[in-house]
Amino acid sequence: MFGFLSKSFSSIFSSLNGYGKLTEKNIDESMQKIKDSLLESDVPYDLSKQFIAEVKQDVVGQKVMSSLRPSEQFMKVIYDRLLAFLGGEYLQESFTFQIPSIIMVLGLQGSGKTTSIGKLAMFIQNQAKKRGKTRKILCASVDFYRPAALDQLEILTEQAGVDFYRAQSEDPKQATQEILTYFKQHGYEILIFDTAGRLHVDEKMMTELDEIQKILKPKYKFLVVDAMIGQESLVVAKTFQDRIKFDYAILSKMDSDARAGVAFSFRFALKKPILFMGVGEKIDDLELFRPERIAKRMLGMGDILTLVENAENKIKKSEQVSLENSFRSGHITLDDFEKQLSMANKLGSISNMMKYLPGMSNLNISNEKIEESEKEMKKFRAIIGSMTKKEKSYPKILDTSRKQRIASGAGVFVADVAQLLQRFEQSKQFVKLLKKKKYFN
Repeated sequence: MFGFLSKSFSSIFSSLNGYGKLTEKNIDESMQKIKDSLLESDVPYDLSKQFIAEVKQDVVGQKVMSSLRPSEQFMKVIYDRLLAFLGGEYLQESFTFQIPSIIMVLGLQGSGKTTSIGKLAMFIQNQAKKRGKTRKILCASVDFYRPAALDQLEILTEQAGVDFYRAQSEDPKQATQEILTYFKQHGYEILIFDTAGRLHVDEKMMTELDEIQKILKPKYKFLVVDAMIGQESLVVAKTFQDRIKFDYAILSKMDSDARAGVAFSFRFALKKPILFMGVGEKIDDLELFRPERIAKRMLGMGDILTLVENAENKIKKSEQVSLENSFRSGHITLDDFEKQLSMANKLGSISNMMKYLPGMSNLNISNEKIEESEKEMKKFRAIIGSMTKKEKSYPKILDTSRKQRIASGAGVFVADVAQLLQRFEQSKQFVKLLKKKKYFN
């Protein structure tokens, strides 16, 4: 999502590096480029204008033009102002749900509301596990208007390892009371409650939501906002805030190619914090929205901390230790190579990982090239999966007949098996180099 802004900001800062000092002229030129980039990213005109005005004021106030490293200082000003727009003063890291709690989730149909509930349940469970605890979580829905909405939520709760309750009544108010009674009687700690959405905001929906919240009396109200609908999401959010009120936002579909306008504008325009963002299709693809990290990604500075956290959360410690021991010994097998590929797969697509790496916005790597690499990784895993244990440990025994059998089993060509072995040899040489340089004790 932040690719376009990242490329734009990186280009602007690179052009400023060519100047020995900053002048009113090149500052004004840079400001205009930033304004154009924000508008192209679907940031509302008035917010783009205000952002530029505040940056200009900061540039003058901090005497950037006379500083020793003006371009670096200019980047710092942009970062600080971005942080303010994104809601940098809100401490997402310290956020935890109170126990017991009822969480009411709002949003339009198609916004990713039901999927976000499954992800939220998984997030709360994982958050508790890190503290050595478990949470008794119940998910339920009164979305009787969308076909199979309840079935979808039931499947998601099963994936998240939490409970689901299907009300007997199909009247939204009666079903709400039934769900609430079940929640209290069975000693649940958290209820995540899915409400009905519509394709567009209408009076009937708002009235129904208001009646439901009076019954539930939720501790938290989350609005799920589709990042792909751009400025329209701000209009939708404003309507929900005026009629129903909400506490926090979840930005869904942040892994899409949509512009970053809604992420940039939401906190400043609505005065409500974005707490979570959906970053993929898997049940655990929900992250805290950390303004300082998002600001760095927008500026092309990457987000290594989140990438490391994702690795810690999605890759078992035993797998990490096993692979590290192989690296330390300097002897890796095709089993180890397959583990590397599997670990990378758990972190998502190559394009997704690239978003977290500094400077990647400056590399003009085509989508076709990325897709080709992802297909290659899948192919390599299939090839290794067609090998015997002995072949994985001693690839030198792979003669022509063995390669033909493996290729047939994996549904690939013999040339693909040869390509895998070539990549494996390169990987082995790299590990030996690391050991020689004493990166492993």
